[in-house]
Amino acid sequence: MEQSDFVQTGQKVGLVMASVVTPSTLAPSLSKRSWQDQGLITGLSTGGHYLLALTSQDLIDVVSCGAAGAAATWGLYPDDWSDARRDSIAALGCELATAPLGLGLAAYLDRRGVRTAREGLVRQLAWRLGATALSGAALIGATAAVRRLDRALGAGGRLAALPLSIPVGLAASVVLDRVQRVATEQGLEPADEVPTARGLAAGAGVLAILYGVAEGERWTAQQVRRLAPGATPGTGLAWQLFSHAAFVAGGGAVLNALWTRAMQRVESATTTVDPWMQTAPGVWTDSFVSGDPASLVSWESLGREGRRHAVSFVRPEKIVSPPPLPDGTVPSDMSIETVMGEPARAHPVQVFVGLESAAKPTERVALAIAEMDRTDAWSRSLLVLVSPTGTGYVNYVAMAALQYLTRGDVASVTMQYSKRPSPLSLGKVKDAREQNRLLWLRILQRVREMAPEDRPEVVLFGESLGAHTSQDVLLGWGTLGPQALGIDRALWIGTPDGSKWSHEVTGAARPDVDPSLVTVVNDHEQLLALGEEARSRLRYVLLSHDNDGVTKFGLDLLNRRPAWLGPDRPRREDIPGRSPRGIPAGMRWRPITTFVQTLVDMKNAQVPGSFRAWAHDYRADLPEFIRDVYGLSCTDEQMAAIQDAVRRREAYREGAFS
Repeated sequence: MEQSDFVQTGQKVGLVMASVVTPSTLAPSLSKRSWQDQGLITGLSTGGHYLLALTSQDLIDVVSCGAAGAAATWGLYPDDWSDARRDSIAALGCELATAPLGLGLAAYLDRRGVRTAREGLVRQLAWRLGATALSGAALIGATAAVRRLDRALGAGGRLAALPLSIPVGLAASVVLDRVQRVATEQGLEPADEVPTARGLAAGAGVLAILYGVAEGERWTAQQVRRLAPGATPGTGLAWQLFSHAAFVAGGGAVLNALWTRAMQRVESATTTVDPWMQTAPGVWTDSFVSGDPASLVSWESLGREGRRHAVSFVRPEKIVSPPPLPDGTVPSDMSIETVMGEPARAHPVQVFVGLESAAKPTERVALAIAEMDRTDAWSRSLLVLVSPTGTGYVNYVAMAALQYLTRGDVASVTMQYSKRPSPLSLGKVKDAREQNRLLWLRILQRVREMAPEDRPEVVLFGESLGAHTSQDVLLGWGTLGPQALGIDRALWIGTPDGSKWSHEVTGAARPDVDPSLVTVVNDHEQLLALGEEARSRLRYVLLSHDNDGVTKFGLDLLNRRPAWLGPDRPRREDIPGRSPRGIPAGMRWRPITTFVQTLVDMKNAQVPGSFRAWAHDYRADLPEFIRDVYGLSCTDEQMAAIQDAVRRREAYREGAFS
């Protein structure tokens, strides 16, 4: 290599790595995606690999400079070798030495099993250095071969001037895919939900943009290198490395600004209050619901989701002259008496305390307890402690199913902990946990003070981040925690991967976990398949669709393979009327790429759609799970009526709240 080539090795190797991973970004993941999503996956994946390979190669180059100097000092090179040839040999030697060391360590850790985040980071660093070194060696070899061919053909440098990074990377990708095809009897298969032509076009476009950015970054790095004091190559490379770091930091700052701006728009949309709700108190509410004129909780303090929750309770009896909805339609009678075909046993109670209902968590807890006293929530046979999503949303289908199945003999208690969407509320998990803990302890203390024959059954419900914040109260206690507190049963849907308690109770054996008390299922048929005896012992059920990106996405995808992508992954299987089971056979764990794919899957899983069990939408699953997990009863005809009623209620709700 010429010295100019040596200076630019980092950028060229970065392009090799970006080209290697580009075809794999077209592989299937958990759910279908648009070609715009594909462009995002390809861009972020190739860009991430490029930047990391660039930095890794610069580190290798610093070592090769030291090796070249040491070899010259020790007289290892023939005297007639030029400096450029010595640099090239030193660079190739470092690449060939680093590749087996890095990849060998990564393979060893894979065979032993990566158990912790620290081991995952070590594995990723080893793989990154090894893969970068292998890419660099391939590029050096290809460059030398093309130059020799150029001289043999007398091309006058025209062949040698051709850029080789992208062709070398794409060729390596084909070789790797064939190796994996032989090893796993399965090759790279494009996602059938993504138009292949558009996906490839998106990838080509991203690579073209990336190449232009690389040239700009390379030029900047060269200018910085020239500013380095002294004439030693190591000093110049160190300054070049600093330039790369500054480039990465600047790119990160731009992405952070764009992300923050986008999330602010989302937050603004989710805090908009429905105008017609101003006249809802006393018309669409009654005294058993927080926010009613008789309530201790003001209507204004409930926020958008609290108000929607307040007007959505199931009426115990038929309303003779129901008021029209905002769109002018008059809802049909879906009262407990009509749907269940029998009189309601009680009026359902809905206690909801908004984030603005009181200034401090202790004050909000005291307000919730006072509201429970006002509504006589303690007299209901079932007491449901609900942890909402980030915005304060409580699943309407879950609450309606509970109120139908108990014939109104139920009280739910919810406390809001954030006004932002769940992705923006991750920093509120600790606050939610402490608020839930304080509320639950106060409630459970009151329940224990009641006569045994009067005590309600206390259960938990949480969805998405609400499941996380609900489970976080039990963190470190395994299944003994809810038993010791006096929590009889729990149903959590769409639990995020970040919930540590869920990993506690479903991971390696622990003395505080009774595995017969907890299960994770994709659908109701899986729950039934456990058998009557096993179901009779179950107390805590996590309903998590296999294609729900929210339940799979986590930072650990960056540096280690998750269990759900391991050799024992469930086989993909379509179940009529249910969210499909299993993981696509063509989906494999790839550093960065899988992280970005699952990030997009998480985004797409939360896109509102038709009423069905799919990804992060659990509405169609809930009536049967509510019945079986909480030990409620109804006839098959009543269950069919409930399922029809909640579906129609959702249609009315979407018209009223759109």
